[in-house]
Amino acid sequence: MRTHPILLAMLLALAPPPASAQPAPSPAPQAAPSSDDIRLDRLLSEDARRADSLDPLSAIYRGHKPDAAIFAQLYTDALDRRRLAAARDILRALDRINRSRLSPQRQISLDVIRDARRNDAQWLTPDIRSLTAVRPLTHFGGLHVEFPTLIARGGAFEYGSEVDYRLALALEKAFPQVLDNAIARMRQGLAEGVVESRLTTENMIAQIDGLLAQRIDQSPFYSPVTEFPATISAERQGELRLAFSAVTGEQILPAYRRLRQFLAVEYLPSARTAPGLWSMRGGDGLYRRLIARETTLPLEPEAVHRLGLEEVARIQQEMEIVRRQLGISGTLRQAFDKIRVDPRFHPKSRSELADGFLATARKVDAQIPRFFSRVPKTKLAIEPYPAFRERFEAGASYNQGTADGSRPGVFLYNTYDLPSRFLSGITTLYLHEGIPGHHYQSSLALEDTSLPDIQRFDGNNAFVEGWALYAETLGYDMGLYRDPLQHWGTLDDEMLRAMRLVVDTGIHAKGWSRDRAIDYMLANSGMGRTDATAEVERYIANPAQALSYKIGALTIQRLRKKAEAALGPRFDIRLFHEQVLGSGALPLPILEAKIDRWIASQSGNSALPAK
Repeated sequence: MRTHPILLAMLLALAPPPASAQPAPSPAPQAAPSSDDIRLDRLLSEDARRADSLDPLSAIYRGHKPDAAIFAQLYTDALDRRRLAAARDILRALDRINRSRLSPQRQISLDVIRDARRNDAQWLTPDIRSLTAVRPLTHFGGLHVEFPTLIARGGAFEYGSEVDYRLALALEKAFPQVLDNAIARMRQGLAEGVVESRLTTENMIAQIDGLLAQRIDQSPFYSPVTEFPATISAERQGELRLAFSAVTGEQILPAYRRLRQFLAVEYLPSARTAPGLWSMRGGDGLYRRLIARETTLPLEPEAVHRLGLEEVARIQQEMEIVRRQLGISGTLRQAFDKIRVDPRFHPKSRSELADGFLATARKVDAQIPRFFSRVPKTKLAIEPYPAFRERFEAGASYNQGTADGSRPGVFLYNTYDLPSRFLSGITTLYLHEGIPGHHYQSSLALEDTSLPDIQRFDGNNAFVEGWALYAETLGYDMGLYRDPLQHWGTLDDEMLRAMRLVVDTGIHAKGWSRDRAIDYMLANSGMGRTDATAEVERYIANPAQALSYKIGALTIQRLRKKAEAALGPRFDIRLFHEQVLGSGALPLPILEAKIDRWIASQSGNSALPAK
């Protein structure tokens, strides 16, 4: 998830690395690469250039400048065909690489790039595109909300010179065409009976209404010209202000009105009444493919559902213990109900939430040297969500910084409907979204220039979210959950990830309704109705993504236990974390193979196969 700070007054806290921890050093000199490593590096560089040229959004997030003409081709068959051809080209080239002659580091790189491009090729084939391409937008991460977030001042696009402003203007001029392309795709879906749910469609309309309600000078599309670097003359500044105002008022807002009109008049009447993919043509098979993509494992919906039920039952047993420590009588369900309304569990002001996150950040910083031998140079900012997004977001999220440290990582927290927010969740949210969760994982990869781009910038949800959920469990080792309130909070958040296994599969494979899913979450956790509703509507819009958290975390926890059992007193948690994080976000089978090789190297077991 990504956002920008322009639409809401920010609380900005730049947290330097702990004094006793070491920032990520420049990679140590290594032996001269073999000719096979050099061949692979060339292919990886070529692949990165192609990725930037054919994926303008990814280029921006990487700090590169995209081609506005390619941006205008988003949601078109022509661009999809080029992407498919590129994926197939690189796969053919990779088949000519002898893996056994590569260094261990580049063997991992080969495995990662091959896995990624096989997935790309699969998802760009006509049979899958017929079910996905015609549904280009949802309320959870659709480009109609992502692009204003990305292009606004303070977002991922960097404004350092007049050239940057001119390129941003070109992208904004192309954006109406992108929205029209999306409409064309959705019309195709209407004709073929492959459509989004009514709920998702109504939420998109509400998001568009929020953007249309803003004055031009408050719009994220105008925000780049609210500030300028000193190198741009006053005359040029005036010209740019007029240009950004004109493109916002005369091109972008009319395009949003066209999109809204289409959604409300043409699309909504034909949208799916049932929220689950099971109710869409081809939805059952698509859901299985999505599970495999999001978890990187070939899991069946029913098996995931059963695992979720088992995890819910286990966590409830731990909650019973903490309930008594909190002095709450009655059943767990009664405890959930009490916590939802008892003022001592809820922030009285936005500043109380902010102060809580800052205090947690200081406690975590003091513990980091025990668990990590490297920390990022990139700083971490703490901010609330912008107003136009907060209603549709979860309790917190993370925005990745830049590789050169010019833009910090951002921990975003939600202040919408304060009575529905919980003080008990402060520690676990910070560990997950901030340090050592998403901020460490993404920043360490970005800063490691010895890694190829695909390992520095790309990733998969099972690793990225699995690591962040695993990072929450480090709060036990750090002593942060000795406070029963924060202990309750981490169990409640772990319960959320367990319930996701039940609810996501329930919605998309077992016919659950939105209300049944919300009721299940309220019955099995202390989350408020606002959060439960936002979560369920997220699962409806983004099937299987929410499964990745628990599946990934359980895998990392299992690998740690395997290493502890194999190495005994030789096990070093700092070295384990370095192995997990040191190659970027790996698919789980590739991560497990790497950890197995590390265990063998630490224990002297050379009989373990290399792959």
